[in-house]
Amino acid sequence: MKNVFCIGELLIDFVAEKQGSNLSKATDFTKKAGGAPANVASAIAKLGGKSFFIGCVGKDPFGTFLINTLTEGQVDVTLAQRSDTFTTLAFVSLTADGERDFVFSRGADKELTHDHRLKNLFKNQIVHFGAATSFLGGSLEEAYTLYLQEAIAHNSFISFDPNFRADLWKGTEAIFVQKCIPFIEKSHLCKFSMEEAQLLSGKENLEEACTFLHNLGSKIITVTLGGEGTYLSTPTVKKIIPSIKVSPIDTTGAGDAFIGCLLKQIALTTNLDTLMAHPGPLENMVQQANKAGAITTTNYGAIESLPTQEQLNQL
Repeated sequence: MKNVFCIGELLIDFVAEKQGSNLSKATDFTKKAGGAPANVASAIAKLGGKSFFIGCVGKDPFGTFLINTLTEGQVDVTLAQRSDTFTTLAFVSLTADGERDFVFSRGADKELTHDHRLKNLFKNQIVHFGAATSFLGGSLEEAYTLYLQEAIAHNSFISFDPNFRADLWKGTEAIFVQKCIPFIEKSHLCKFSMEEAQLLSGKENLEEACTFLHNLGSKIITVTLGGEGTYLSTPTVKKIIPSIKVSPIDTTGAGDAFIGCLLKQIALTTNLDTLMAHPGPLENMVQQANKAGAITTTNYGAIESLPTQEQLNQL
């Protein structure tokens, strides 16, 4: 089984207890471990895979809580860094009309520094780039790009999830698109939402969007469609893989559970060309990943709701 290295942010999500109002009216919050790459690493570990988290948190109680949370979930955090800068925080509430009210206080995640020793660990392994904050500046952005170059040079299987957050890119979406392109060009697997596929391609039609993104370089594209399932696009397959029916409570982390489950299965395969030539196994992998995403929506919180392999097998 290949190791999966997940690079990016680990942060605190303060989630308003009483939804239906903006943050100016919220008084009670629940502390949750957050950050898409950390969620993906946790999903892989919970399913019995071997995942490493590469990111930076503060030398404060919040940072300690986050590191402990991943450690308890069997994620390898020996490559994580600690900084004197405070741990990154996000405050989230849902307004009465369902819109998200969001305040982001960026801290230690931006201070991840490149470690040249990691390139030897990447050889013939899987490297997942899934940080929502990776293109917002700081040494994280430089490290992110250098790790991409090293993953390419060391024959890594490269996975990319842009994790577009409209709150962080208002008025600068074009810059976000340009920063994503080098990663799409070099990735074997890209995971997008419908919004991301349309934004990054400039195409409204899903099949046209995937064709555009394939032409940039991505070999395998998955576009998550919520309860409908996932659109799988390869040179030989273009189809929706349906999901299971659930009654969702909280969709936080569903996409991370999906890509984590998919990567854990890919970690067991020996050759990308085999997946491309024989799409049946890949379709089955996406179907399993759909289940993982769906199960995650049936409880509150991302990491707490990630499924075990036993739960997947029961469905």
